[in-house]
Amino acid sequence: MANEQKQQQLQVEVKPEVSKGTYSNLALIAHSPSEVVLDFASMLPGMQKAEVVSRVIMSPEHAKRLLLALNDNIQKYEKNFGEINLQRNAAPRQGSTIAPFNMNPGEA
Repeated sequence: MANEQKQQQLQVEVKPEVSKGTYSNLALIAHSPSEVVLDFASMLPGMQKAEVVSRVIMSPEHAKRLLLALNDNIQKYEKNFGEINLQRNAAPRQGSTIAPFNMNPGEA
């Protein structure tokens, strides 16, 4: 019975080509009744358009679990390193990676 009460550990394999990660400074989110689509993009200074570097598609239930997990991790980050300041109303700093908030919500 003690073994049944133990929480199973999830084993995750990260392949070498995935382990280096992909840089993204912009995320676009769209949804339907059955899916949430997350497009991660990179927009470099001087470029006219962003390039989608990765797309993740998940169920709305998994998207909500991701939201809760991100919130938990941001709270832990801010506890250790201080509050993350978004400065939404301030003019973008030179070289900043603030997403274009004037886009239509849900546009991907």
